[in-house]
Amino acid sequence: MIDEITPDDLAALLGADKPVRIVDIRSPTAFRRGHIPGSVNLPFPQLPTRVDDLDDADRIVTVCPHGHDSLRAGRLIVSAESVDDATVQSLAGGLEAWDGELEGGADGRDSDDGPAAPF
Repeated sequence: MIDEITPDDLAALLGADKPVRIVDIRSPTAFRRGHIPGSVNLPFPQLPTRVDDLDDADRIVTVCPHGHDSLRAGRLIVSAESVDDATVQSLAGGLEAWDGELEGGADGRDSDDGPAAPF
């Protein structure tokens, strides 16, 4: 089981320049529409083959639209031998709960199911 981190606690880490690798597991298209500054995009389907990309991280926070799939992603990351020393957390409530700044195009919180949907 992995822990969750609140949006406020993540914002505090980022504001204090603490080393944290934010892993956004949405599609590249959704990621381009808006993501937490400093995030890397590792779409969930690619995560099993790219988890070794995170082997140098001490702290990893997974992010998805609502915080459910990021829990699964966190469990997958924790199971990888290459990141066994890292603290892995999931952003509670996902991007929906994030009040902070977003980088990229449109506001990443848009929940429209149409072509402009970021998730």
